[in-house]
Amino acid sequence: MISEDNDVEKSKKIIHPLDLSSPNDEDDFHDVLNDEPNDESKKENILTNTSTVEDIYDKNFLLSSAPAQLKIEDNDNDGENVVECDERNHRTEEFTMDGESDVSLLVDISDALSERDKVKYTIHTKTNWNIFAKPEMSVVREHSEFLWLHNCLEENKDYAGLIIPQAPPKPDFDASREKLQKLGEGEATMTKEEFKKMKQELEQEYLATFKKTVAMHEMFLCRLASHPVFRNDKNFKVFLEYENDLSVRNKNKKEMVGSFWKKMTQSADEILLSGQKDVDDFFEQEKNFLVDYHTHIKEAVNKSDRVAHHRKNIAESYVKFANDIVKFAMLESASATNSIVTNTNHKSDAKFIGAFADTLERLKKIEARVATDEELKEADTLRYFCRESQAAKDLLYRRTRCLANYEASNKNLERARARNKDIPRAEREQAECCKKFEELSEVAKKELQELKIRKVKSFKRNLCDLVEMEIKHSKSQLTLLQTALASLKDEVNTINV
Repeated sequence: MISEDNDVEKSKKIIHPLDLSSPNDEDDFHDVLNDEPNDESKKENILTNTSTVEDIYDKNFLLSSAPAQLKIEDNDNDGENVVECDERNHRTEEFTMDGESDVSLLVDISDALSERDKVKYTIHTKTNWNIFAKPEMSVVREHSEFLWLHNCLEENKDYAGLIIPQAPPKPDFDASREKLQKLGEGEATMTKEEFKKMKQELEQEYLATFKKTVAMHEMFLCRLASHPVFRNDKNFKVFLEYENDLSVRNKNKKEMVGSFWKKMTQSADEILLSGQKDVDDFFEQEKNFLVDYHTHIKEAVNKSDRVAHHRKNIAESYVKFANDIVKFAMLESASATNSIVTNTNHKSDAKFIGAFADTLERLKKIEARVATDEELKEADTLRYFCRESQAAKDLLYRRTRCLANYEASNKNLERARARNKDIPRAEREQAECCKKFEELSEVAKKELQELKIRKVKSFKRNLCDLVEMEIKHSKSQLTLLQTALASLKDEVNTINV
């Protein structure tokens, strides 16, 4: 949702991708979207201008910095109350600092700029923690630096007992760019109104994807900042505080092969350890539960995505139907004008058909909002905890591997005592493995219990919000249909048969 809030001191904006690139580039969006040549001297800023969406798109986007909440907006054009969930402000999970800690570490992404295939995030940090040089900091980071931070957490053996949050997905705008390119190619076959309408819809779709990408990267940082252990990580501190580029490079072929081999080795190791009986019933039950849960939630994600996709198709069908109805009205009007026998009702016919087409347009908007809300509140919640359950499974694997090492050290100690050789070294190794396993198990048990609480709380909040929005959307749809039906009946009464 693009909005302007005069009460907000610090606005958050997204600058449209490719705005800073050369206008001569073949891939430039402006070559596809803009009917008129670019004029930088006429560039308008949404922060001080109340232009329409189509006037300000390809310029600056304002992101409201207000907290996530349900809003009922009065739409004068539609004549209905609509509930809208902002992709930028929506959070699948809300994070708060430990109540027992005096430390405050608030992280948010205040701005985001897309340049070609890279997105630059301006990360704003506010803290009272004395380990930071300043109470407020702003740095610019790219997606590759988020991946670097995630890899640092995964490679730290001290975090083996923690659920390490999955890295945010890479920004993917290829689908939107492809649609925009096709729209530009098909401009000659459309009327000016049709092209303008489709252009605006695709731009809004692109913006929604961009906002969601920003929100997912911000949620990753908030998850780390609210965690009592991860917020102390030195690499996380560098990520938030170091003002220059982190100079993170992409993996070379050797490193990519090594990473792939590591995953293959872990998968094979998981199969070998799958039959190992756990000494703790809690972890045995958790392992069995998470295996089944992860399978079911993955299936639920796929089905939820399909539902949202079909919702969007229904919305698009309303538009196509409305366009055909309008064309039919134009043909009827032309036929009545050119006919030898005068049709006195052709104006009333055109007005009647136009009112029906307008109703379909409004139904499309409501259906599109329903699809967006279901995607944000249901599909994204399922997808988020699918990733969290995978992280929990990785935690259980690390613990099972630690248990296997502990049992192996016990066997080595027994063999050393039987041979009366290298007993001190075997005892030392056995003690280290035992200590590591017990510490890891203690931390892991707490993490898994907290995951259950977080999961129930998030599902309850998001699904309750979804139900409330579905009810309000249904009421809006019913009101629209009742109003349209009454209006159409009045139009019919004016037609002379």
